[in-house]
This record gives sequence, C-alpha cells and structure tokens, in this order.
Amino acid sequence: MPKHEGTGGPGDELEALDIAQAGPEDAAEMVAVMHAAFAARGPVDPPPAALAETPATIAEAVRRGGGVLARIGAEPAGVVVLVPAGEGEVTLTRVSVHPRFQHHGIAAQMIAAAHDVAARAGFVRARLLVRREFPELARRWARHGYRIDEQTAEGGIWVRDLPVAVGVPTAEAMTELGRRLASLLRGGDVLIATGDLGAGKTTLVQGIGAGLGVEEEVISPTFVLSRVHRTGPGTPDLVHVDAYRLGSAAEVDDLDLDASLAGSVTVIEWGRGVAEQLADERLELDLLVEPGGGRTVLIDPVGRRWDRAELRELARALAHV
Repeated sequence: MPKHEGTGGPGDELEALDIAQAGPEDAAEMVAVMHAAFAARGPVDPPPAALAETPATIAEAVRRGGGVLARIGAEPAGVVVLVPAGEGEVTLTRVSVHPRFQHHGIAAQMIAAAHDVAARAGFVRARLLVRREFPELARRWARHGYRIDEQTAEGGIWVRDLPVAVGVPTAEAMTELGRRLASLLRGGDVLIATGDLGAGKTTLVQGIGAGLGVEEEVISPTFVLSRVHRTGPGTPDLVHVDAYRLGSAAEVDDLDLDASLAGSVTVIEWGRGVAEQLADERLELDLLVEPGGGRTVLIDPVGRRWDRAELRELARALAHV
C-alpha cells in the first residue's frame, strides 16, 4: 500500500511518522510495541491475549490477514493486526501505540490506514472488541464510524462498514469515475478528496464537472482557493475548493462556503482534517497511487445520505469499462 505519512508542519514532532502495510518480517517490532502498550494499561481479567503474542504468532497473523506498522523515524510506534472473520468481515485487533508515542494522534492515522488495507483486500466490514474495563475506548471508536453490534461477556463488539475500493488504471478511467459519481450527486453534497500531488484529484473533479454539465474548463483553484462552476437549470453548480494552503477548519470556514452549500455539489481537494465540519454527511475520497502507476480510489460514505450498495455497483460497473 502507499504509505501514510505525517503532515509535518512547523513544530510537529511527528513529522517523521510513517505508516505502512506490515509484513511478516515486521513481527518482532510489532510484538515489542504490543507488549509495551498492553502492559501499560490497567489490570484486566482475563489478562490481554496480546501479552502472550510472539513474533511467530504475529507473523502468521499478518500472513493471513495483514496489518499496519507505524514508525517514528526508525522506531516502531504503533500496530494494528487484521484477522479475517468470514463473510467479508475483518477484525481489527492488537491496536496499540507504544507508551512513548501516545496522545499524538498516531492511533487515528493507523486506523485509517488499516481501513484502507482491509478495503483493498476486498473486505466490506470491520469489527473489533471494546472491553468493558475501557469504556473510554468506545467513544474513540465511535468517532471512527463504529457502532455497537452486540454485547459479549468481555465487552461490546463494534462494527463499521469499510470504504468502497475502486481500481482506476488510467486518467481516462479517473474522469469516468467522476462522471459516474456525478450521477449520484445532488445539491448539498460535500466530497473531500485526499491524495498525493499527481494522484488525480483534479482529474476526478473534472469528471464530476462533466457529469454535472459544466462546460468551462475545470482546473485546480490553488491560488484562488475556491471556484464556482455554473451548470444548467435543475442541476447543482459545482464548487471546487483547494484546501492545500489552509491549515485549519477555521480557515475553511472563512471561505463562506455555507452560502452556496445547499444548492451546490462541493468538492474539496486536500480537505482531510480541515473540512469535515462542513457536513455530517459526506463522501470521503482517498486517492492512492499504486506501484505500477495506476490508482485506487477509496470511497468512504459518511452518514445516512449514501447508499453503499449503489457505490459498490458503481465500482463493479467501472471495472468492466
């Protein structure tokens, strides 16, 4: 998988953060993080099974389901292990951050990376156990889109639908994905597109614009920050925002996007972490560059507005174009 790297910013001590898909060769480092993290928690009965893990058991688990490993520079800092649970489900387990690196947001970025790995492996739903002894963890998982599914003797089983993974081999396919997405959009929809430079964010927006009926050229509004593209009667306008130079949600609010939000489709490039407050219901799009040059787009619908089955059908249809 493409690596998830820290944003770096002035004074950000985590600018050396690197999160990548783990392999069996990483098992010893992963076990060291798990043991340190779980030993630092309060006592529980029964003791956490993570303390009994060995490099051999974790290497086998990673071979079967995968995982992610976070590093700060060369030091292992955090771990997630994925265990197939059948019927398209995967269990997130051994989620841990080394005590030296806790309270810096590493867990949130690892969880997002784990969702990416699982979605691209074909899983459609994630699940995990929140032990009764740690109710504060339930609040954290709820912020990541999880909901309680059932109660067990040890605690609650929480579940979350995973992003829809769409393979996009060419720029033309990225444009076509945008066109097809446009057919599902209506006024008030907000899309947040994230990806490295050159990943295809603007190409995707060009496809959305074409699908909505925008006739003028759609280019990245890097220096003007936002641009409104008019469409025909009965079709929402396209508001295209580039948040690359914006450092906070407050700066996004200063753009006064609320004035056009209800009647437009708003697409925000580089919006992760600064634009989510614009809409409780939104599409989050993560554009990943593959080693062979193609792209994978992970479509993560947030809120009841979106029909995941419809998005999965879109992905299947695009695969046959």
